[in-house]
Amino acid sequence: QVHVVESGGGLVQEGGSLRLSCTASGLPFSNYAMGWFRQAPGKEREGVSCISWSGIDLYYVDSVKGRFTTSRDNARNTLYLQMNSLKPEDTATYYCAVGYDTCPGSLSSADFRYWGQGTQVTVSS
Repeated sequence: QVHVVESGGGLVQEGGSLRLSCTASGLPFSNYAMGWFRQAPGKEREGVSCISWSGIDLYYVDSVKGRFTTSRDNARNTLYLQMNSLKPEDTATYYCAVGYDTCPGSLSSADFRYWGQGTQVTVSS
């Protein structure tokens, strides 16, 4: 069975930083693109970022460009999301997802196959 687990969520003040981590087991981690998604109460899930299997290709939703950075350490089977200059509108449950060999241009959830349970990020004003 494939297991995807996020960690690192918490409560931070507006303008602060937070680093999320994700581990995936039960599959060859380095073969797959990995994505971050988020869902706030009353809103649909949206794609935040994607990183290719090699770490060379990176994609971000417009609202986080310049503030968030995704990276991966294939030797540790770990995906990261470094979040800086956090805003209250970043408050959401953040999910890690396993894709295919490349990142989809649309950052659609339909293009990702396995999902973690989510970790809560709350940004106070």
